[in-house]
Amino acid sequence: MNIYISNLSFNVTDDDLRDYFAEYGEVTSAKVIMDKFTGKSRGFAFVEMSDDEAAKKAIEELDGATVDGRVIGVSVAKPREDRAGGNGGFQRRNSYSNSRY
Repeated sequence: MNIYISNLSFNVTDDDLRDYFAEYGEVTSAKVIMDKFTGKSRGFAFVEMSDDEAAKKAIEELDGATVDGRVIGVSVAKPREDRAGGNGGFQRRNSYSNSRY
């Protein structure tokens, strides 16, 4: 099961996440999402666990827990949706077609 963790301290690492969730079962992956420009944490992460029952227990017990001074949110990760062109779904107008000149 894929788990979404929000409101993470910017100091939390992949290894920290792996340790927190390993208490509940086998962690197959743990990844803090990093900003591609700054290289700093974006404050959220994903953890994948092989046993769904262990994952549910981890979600139940860790949601609302305080980690590194912050109350984290832990939930089942929703499937990733296709993105619309990488510009937030906005369509650009051709600047020439809207010109009055």
